[in-house]
Amino acid sequence: MNITNLVDLKIVLIEPSGVQLKVLLGYLEGLGITHIIRFETGQAALAAMRSDPPDLVVSALYLPDMTGTDVVYAMRADTVLRTTAFILMSSETQPRYLDPIRQAGTIAILPKPFSTQQLQNALLTTLDYLDPHLLRLDTEHIMIEHLRVLLVDDSLTARGYIKHILQQLGIQRIDEAGNGREAISLIEHEFYDLVVTDYNMPEMDGQALTEYIRGQSGQSSVPILMVSSESNQQRLAAVEQAGVSAICDKPFDPRIVRDLIAKMLASG
Repeated sequence: MNITNLVDLKIVLIEPSGVQLKVLLGYLEGLGITHIIRFETGQAALAAMRSDPPDLVVSALYLPDMTGTDVVYAMRADTVLRTTAFILMSSETQPRYLDPIRQAGTIAILPKPFSTQQLQNALLTTLDYLDPHLLRLDTEHIMIEHLRVLLVDDSLTARGYIKHILQQLGIQRIDEAGNGREAISLIEHEFYDLVVTDYNMPEMDGQALTEYIRGQSGQSSVPILMVSSESNQQRLAAVEQAGVSAICDKPFDPRIVRDLIAKMLASG
């Protein structure tokens, strides 16, 4: 059953702090959400979720037995929980702690303290992620199911999350590569309607891949969407100069990705 309303969400909440828990429960109940199962530890939550999967997991970063990062990676490695929506709550700001969460595929990273509005926005994004009818591409002259997309990311977990989003959009023909060099091997033998790539990758990064596609490949006009956690503005400016069609942050709003892809395909 598709979830189309916030009040229908079934949420697993992992938060060891009683004070933080009380605040968050107040926010959720204020939004009309009552299907909430609470846990203090990651292991207890994972064990319960495997037998009764939720729609969404909301977790703190630091837990008594593990981290929120460990929780989401355990979910992504589990066939039952692989595509379950995840939101992180944390006051942490250092990229070395947050980047693994971004790579794993998270709906949002909510900075503590956060407002009811920030939480509501993240939950609305969750609805887009859960319901393919809300997210599906609607382009007048393009047969979405016939589109061929190349997804390039060195993180298998990140590829799995982005692939799920693309499938929610109605895109089914998706090839995958772990870095730019692998992508080139595919580009030399297949024609693609869209390339979705990360920036930071071994062997060949997203900028080098973009430069190759634009300058040396036989499909130099293919739309290129970069989905990356890269925050260095000079590097991002260089990527824009290389010729990407659009750049989207990790974590991203699936609806923004949908709109960017629709715009790129329409103008392509």
